[in-house]
Formats: sequence, structure tokens, C-alpha cells
Amino acid sequence: MRRTRIGHLAAAAAITFSTLTAQALVAPAAPAASGCPDARSPVVVGSVPGAVLEGATVDAAGRLYVTDLVSGRVLRLDRPGAAAVPIATVPSGGAGGLAWAPDGSLLVGYGADARVLTGDVTRSAGIVAVDVTSGAVRPFASGLSAANGLAVAGDGTVYATNDFGSLVGRVLPNGVVQADWAVLPSANGAALSADDRYLYVSRTFADPGVSRIPTANPGAPESVVTFTGGDVIAAPDGLVLDPQGRPVVPTDVSGQILRVDGPGRYCVLASGLPMSSVLTYGNGDAGFSAGRLFRAGFDGAIYEV
Repeated sequence: MRRTRIGHLAAAAAITFSTLTAQALVAPAAPAASGCPDARSPVVVGSVPGAVLEGATVDAAGRLYVTDLVSGRVLRLDRPGAAAVPIATVPSGGAGGLAWAPDGSLLVGYGADARVLTGDVTRSAGIVAVDVTSGAVRPFASGLSAANGLAVAGDGTVYATNDFGSLVGRVLPNGVVQADWAVLPSANGAALSADDRYLYVSRTFADPGVSRIPTANPGAPESVVTFTGGDVIAAPDGLVLDPQGRPVVPTDVSGQILRVDGPGRYCVLASGLPMSSVLTYGNGDAGFSAGRLFRAGFDGAIYEV
């Protein structure tokens, strides 16, 4: 199944490059990536055999949650080295991004499977809310292009992305769904700045790099960096912001973890991790604890970076 997913990525990437490049943002070129001064050696801390991991997040107790794109399962790992325990399954498959709602429920995107290819037209994706204690699943939002990446603002507004489309969706606190809140080709992942003023996304296939979308002016996205050289085919995926607010980006193809240090500047924080799909920081004092960065991938493996 992992090979099927990667084949799907490669084929769709070729289509996306040809059809969306004309719409891509123009950004200053960045130099070829060199190693970050604080580059790290990744360490395996968990695995979900047979899974294709798409989303990841950590709760206040330091427990890691991941989604399996193929089975639609949401799984929990209580600490590094622990076995993954399924806690829920999204109703229609294609489990995608993860994020926490203000009420403590876990928001899970669905429709991150082959539906992403027609998501802008069919809008068949959505979000469910999972009670991580009972495993109960309830509808949260529908009618989105996709929910490969999810981010939640302080007021409960939710943002959702589609790496194979152009629409970035928004769900307001009153439940209103705006599937076409912003337009940015191949936006992937989702991370809000500390003040919620900017939504950061990776551009996976169209003009690969990182953009930020002003939440008060979604029609004016700003490119932060455009990847060049060998990194132009790296396929940046589910990014996260570090404690300094810098985007840290996993790559599907090159297997690098890239950190954006400023406009047009980036470096390699870690390498040797092909099929990396998403990053998340730890939380709490135990388990997958605060101050530590974790990577999950289409290979079912979880690393501390």
C-alpha cells in the first residue's frame, strides 16, 4: 500500500506541475540547501506496521496520535516505543490532518485519498471530531476540497488544505464552511502563527516551497521561500512552526527535514527520511514530551528529529 501511495503521488505530481505552474506564486529563489548548524540525527521512536501515516499531533499528556491514510484509522501511541492502539476510524476513509478543537476533541480530516484529485470540484472531504477517551466520532464539517492539513485558531476557526488542488477551506466557529476561503495551488499542511495572523502552508507540487496566507486577507498569499536545485522535486509536506515561528518542513521525496530561517533562506535539519509526510512537536512532561520534534511518514515509521 505504501508503494501505491507513492506511485499515486508521483503520477499526480506530474499532472499538477503541468496544470498548475502557470498559477504558482512568483517567489525569490533560495540557494541550495546546506546543513543547519544544529542539524540532528533522527532516531526511531515508534512504528505502525502497514500504515501510511498522514496526520500527527500530541496531546497534553504526551500521547501521540496519527492517522492511517489507507484504513482511515486514528491511532494512539502512549510513549516512544509503545504499540499503536486504534481509537477510531473516520467514516469514509482517507484519514488526513489532525488538530485539537477548543473543547478538547481531536479533529480528523477525511477524504485525503484519491478524492483529493477532484476535491476542488466535488468537495467530498470533511472533518470529524473524536472523543479520544471514548473513541466516539461525530460529524464536524463537510463540503471541503480536502483536509490533508488542519490548523485551529484560538477562536475555534479551522483551516484545511488540499495538496492536489487549489482551494484552502475554512470552517467558522458557528459551523459555516467556506470551501474556497483562499486559492493557493498545491497548499499542503497547515500551521498558524502564534497570533493567528498567518496560515503557513507548504507548496508540494506547484512551485514547491512555503507560503503564508494572511488570515485577514486570504486573497494576498505571500511566498516565504521557493525551493531550488534538487529540492524542487522534494515534495514538501505537512509542516510545523518551531518555537521561534520558523517553518520546519518534511519532504516526501528527498527525505530531508528543511527549516526556513528567513525569507528565501532554508537549511537541512535532518536527512535520510524518505516518505516523510508530517511533523509535530511534543507536549507535556512525559511520553512524546514538549521541546521535541517528531516525524511520521508514509512508511509507517515515527522518528524523533
